[in-house]
Amino acid sequence: MSVEAATPVPVDLDAVDLSDRDWWAGPPSVRHATFAALRRERPFAFYAEPVMPMLPVGPGYHAVTRYADVEAISSQPAVFCSGQGAVSIQDIPADLNEFYGSLISMDDPRHAKIRRIVSKTFTPRMLERVLDSVRAVADDVLAQARRTAAANGGAIDVVADIAAPIPLRVICDMMGIPEEHRAMVLAQSNIILSGGDPDLIEDQDDPLNAFLLAGMELAGLMERLAGERLAHPRQDLTTALVTTEVDGEQLSHQEIASFFILLLVAGNETTRNAISQGVLALHEHPEQRARWMADPGLDRTAVEEVVRWTSPVTWMRRTATRDGEVNGHRFSAGDKFLLFYASANRDPEVFRDPEVFDLARDPNPHVGFGSKGPHFCLGAHLARRELAVTFRALFDQLPDLEVTGEPDRLRSSFVNGIKRLPARLAGAV
Repeated sequence: MSVEAATPVPVDLDAVDLSDRDWWAGPPSVRHATFAALRRERPFAFYAEPVMPMLPVGPGYHAVTRYADVEAISSQPAVFCSGQGAVSIQDIPADLNEFYGSLISMDDPRHAKIRRIVSKTFTPRMLERVLDSVRAVADDVLAQARRTAAANGGAIDVVADIAAPIPLRVICDMMGIPEEHRAMVLAQSNIILSGGDPDLIEDQDDPLNAFLLAGMELAGLMERLAGERLAHPRQDLTTALVTTEVDGEQLSHQEIASFFILLLVAGNETTRNAISQGVLALHEHPEQRARWMADPGLDRTAVEEVVRWTSPVTWMRRTATRDGEVNGHRFSAGDKFLLFYASANRDPEVFRDPEVFDLARDPNPHVGFGSKGPHFCLGAHLARRELAVTFRALFDQLPDLEVTGEPDRLRSSFVNGIKRLPARLAGAV
């Protein structure tokens, strides 16, 4: 018998508003109990869209919370498109949608063309070079974290000192971003994925302007870098992107800039949150932490369980292109659907004991990297390797890491993020 069937937690679904940013700042236990109730009682619940200054109020959206429904919608890209917006509930201008979403907010044939060009740059040689560098980056970051702890009575912040710098350095090394620009890259990517969190967006009356300015700064950097690489090629991904052709077509500098923003979203921010959320999960389940520390053979399944459990990207949007039906639910052309991966990843119809954090879980068909269809994460292999290397390095180098306080959670429905996570290194005192 599933956990949900045995011990359903009562939830007043009429009082729940998934568009309320403050709701997402609440305890994860409430969030998961709500998703469980939605799966049982209202698998296509309808919500009004959040209001954003300077954007028209949209028609609302359906919250897709069951695994089978997420899979069905994801596997029919012609019926449920991404090109009208995959990372925003509200409709935003088409040029901004593509600029911020890149591949994620495209449909075929354009999506297939861009993905072919990008995929060709991820050659086995380049990937191996990046993967080989991950351990060196992790070792260096963790050594610096211990020095920071020694200077601060043992105290560190898991996010600032460990989870943020590792994937940022991997992505920037891969793209060839100069050191002097990396703090800016981190700051601007934080704004783009802030969900409007007031800690990261000063002007709450005009958050859209902050997103636009952040994107423009990142795009400007990449367009300058692309021009430099055409004149002076190097062994980095930016050079590969500006020089690779498929069927006589190349990426424009603007397309490269847009793809860079996608890399920061999918390859930097999400991996960062999987690391910080994973550290927190291991703190909350010390028996699982001890188990993984003692057995490197668990690396593969443990990484998959961390991604399932944390679901760093909470949802993606799809929009119906025509009238139809999915698993008994009638829909009309133009209807919006938010695919809640965080809910699908705890569906008892697919996962045995889904509320149990089990690092040996196998099989584990989670949708933390997306579901079936053309939009499955292009960098899933790299993300898995980063997570495996990072946690193994943590166990080897910082076995005395102890979480000492509550996480400061990002107020966002889109990214399951942690802004700060206090910890200490007992051996650094």
